[in-house]
Amino acid sequence: MTEVLLFHHAQGLTDGCRSLADRLRAAGHDVHTPDLYDGNVFADLGAGIGYAEEVGFATIIERGRNAAAALPARIVYVGISLGVLPAQMLAQTRPGALGAVLISAAVPPTEFGGAWPAGVPLQVHMMDADALVVDEGDLAVARGLAEALEGAELHLYEGSEHLFVDESLPDYDAAAAALVTEHVVGLLDAVS
Repeated sequence: MTEVLLFHHAQGLTDGCRSLADRLRAAGHDVHTPDLYDGNVFADLGAGIGYAEEVGFATIIERGRNAAAALPARIVYVGISLGVLPAQMLAQTRPGALGAVLISAAVPPTEFGGAWPAGVPLQVHMMDADALVVDEGDLAVARGLAEALEGAELHLYEGSEHLFVDESLPDYDAAAAALVTEHVVGLLDAVS
């Protein structure tokens, strides 16, 4: 069993985020799903991003740090879109990280103090034509990480949906989400 800290996307801790956590639990892992939005869930991505901007991205990251504080250091951090910010920050800065999974976003490691930590496995999952990851540079960052880091994996799925792992949203892609789950469970099993 591996401890997992899963951070939700900009629409909040939706039923789809909880369902992804349940799939990982069904595979035998202990998954924590903190609510970085104080119970707020948004019907569309724009409203959710607006809320994150209002609260402040630094506050969202700090809420992620606080959520991790009571958990063991040996943990895998998973983030979906906005949730990549605290997940990646913790994987890079909190000693003991067993791995990181970044879904629908990737941030240059320099944002969190420099290089990716040696020996911390990384998976990145994105749709190849997702305008947000292409236009904002996340796909380029993900490709750079995959090329530069030994053992880093970039999984690209055909499509343009952004929140494709969340079954409660219109962006959901069942086939791609199943592959994401399979790859993530593989990582969790390998580091347990």
